[in-house]
Amino acid sequence: MPPRFALKVIATRMSSYPADLRAPLSHPRIWRMALPIMLSNLTVPLLGAVDTAVVGHLPEPRHLGAVAVGSTVFNLIYWSLLFLRSSTTGLVAQAIGAGNGDEVRAVLARSLLLALVLGLLLIAGQGVIAVVAFGLIDGSAEVEELARSYLFIRILAAPLALASFAMLGWFIGLQATGAVFVATTVMNVANMALDLLFVFGFGWGVEGVALATAIAEALGLITGLLLARPRLRRLGGQLSWPRIFEPTQLKRLFALNRDIFLRNVCVAFAFAFAFFTAQGAKQGDVVVAANAVLMNFFFFLAFGLDGFAHAAQALVGMTYGARRRDLVRLAVRRTSLWALVTASAYVVIYGLLSGPLIALLTSLEDVRALANAHAAWLIWMLLVAVLAMQLDGIFIGATRGSDMRNAMLVALAIYLVVSGPLQARFGNDGLWAAFTLFVLLRGLTQAVRYPALERSVAQDPQ
Repeated sequence: MPPRFALKVIATRMSSYPADLRAPLSHPRIWRMALPIMLSNLTVPLLGAVDTAVVGHLPEPRHLGAVAVGSTVFNLIYWSLLFLRSSTTGLVAQAIGAGNGDEVRAVLARSLLLALVLGLLLIAGQGVIAVVAFGLIDGSAEVEELARSYLFIRILAAPLALASFAMLGWFIGLQATGAVFVATTVMNVANMALDLLFVFGFGWGVEGVALATAIAEALGLITGLLLARPRLRRLGGQLSWPRIFEPTQLKRLFALNRDIFLRNVCVAFAFAFAFFTAQGAKQGDVVVAANAVLMNFFFFLAFGLDGFAHAAQALVGMTYGARRRDLVRLAVRRTSLWALVTASAYVVIYGLLSGPLIALLTSLEDVRALANAHAAWLIWMLLVAVLAMQLDGIFIGATRGSDMRNAMLVALAIYLVVSGPLQARFGNDGLWAAFTLFVLLRGLTQAVRYPALERSVAQDPQ
């Protein structure tokens, strides 16, 4: 097997790829890889929007607040553990660039085993999670009671959800983005359909939303395993237990996961999930509900741009693994260009349609009014998020976890310092201003470290 080769879609035989690594970096190929990821990622906030719309049309705001708080707890947990997807992508992509089929298989096995262990630990510790989570998010008693029911139902599917992270990361590293689209779409369409059935059909309320999500996560993993099976048969290479538990690779995996985990904890804490929602909850149920509505639109942006960030993960990882600094630079430049174009389209859409879109998500007049009053912050968010999200993908592809971790700690520290004074002076506008600053700082602090990433391309071991 040649040491360098271009990857079309690894689901076909690895040995068939030509030596020219530039082919996957063409503009059409980047779009063909990014578009399925964008479409599948967009079903994630669409799912959140449906959850919001379903309970948003129930008669009392406590239902909407409970889903917002309950899903916040899982966003905090799952964002913290999303290293399972990110590390898998980077390590698989670099193995592809190095032409190592055995390692491509081994990375998936290691990640799935780790996901299973972590998921079982979450189930065992659900009581502690509830105490800590609801101690941080100080909502009303009615909201907390419903949110606890949501948590205890949905956490039963944690091992399956985490295994799905690893599986999707493997597909992205393979550039098999069609499989990512199919698996994610099956999961989220099933979730939306079950939401409607359980809430409006069976009248199960918040508990129905949680059960729908848990069942859908199981269906997502099953779909991913079915899609992986033929790709594994055609992949080439062999899988063995000694290879899976090879000390050097395990050390690399755990070091990378540790750094991405710490980075994700910072993101999950400040990135609208824990800190942001907790601060909004202190201002009342209407504020937390309005912020939850607006955050759905930010998630549409985030998961849309994430298509090009994931393309950067796979392409930077492949060229980095092949030790080609020139092609790493080309991958960065081309994926970032299309991310910027996509963000510009979001600016136009949100600028024109924010009012009607808010009305689709809730019929509560006070929630609508407050969400419309703060909708302008979405435009500012669009303008600052591109740099941060694209650099995330670039650093993950290069498996430069320590740089990501250190940059995030700096951004979080500044965010926490300025958030209190801004809220004291400007209320909910101050909270949104602090959050926008945090997103901007995420990008700037990573940009400072990018030159070192380029210099490391020809120095790091395979």
